[in-house]
Amino acid sequence: QVRLVESGGGSVQAGGSLRLSCVVSGRRVNDYHTGWFRQAPGKEREFVARISRSGNMTTYADSVKGRFTVSKDNAKNTVYLQMNSLKPEDTAVYYCAADRTFINLETKYEYGGQGTRVTVSS
Repeated sequence: QVRLVESGGGSVQAGGSLRLSCVVSGRRVNDYHTGWFRQAPGKEREFVARISRSGNMTTYADSVKGRFTVSKDNAKNTVYLQMNSLKPEDTAVYYCAADRTFINLETKYEYGGQGTRVTVSS
């Protein structure tokens, strides 16, 4: 019903930047609240950032606050995660997520993508 496809991952040196994209299909991107999670090797999946359907509200994990920015383009049905000042501890597979309840998106989600890998070297 709702499909999320991430892209934009890759390898970068510490201090560098990447922009992840998530194309939403099956429904309009503003039918859902959307966000990003990540899972590092050997660790549990964790919340990174979320944006409300209207785009007026965003929240971030403390570990990325001030470095990452979540945004969306309704016309392109796409959600973005701009990641600056990357650190080796940001290395993970990043997943796009969507849910009808904003508060849910900090811990769980109805729809998720397959992920895109980000590797940050020191």
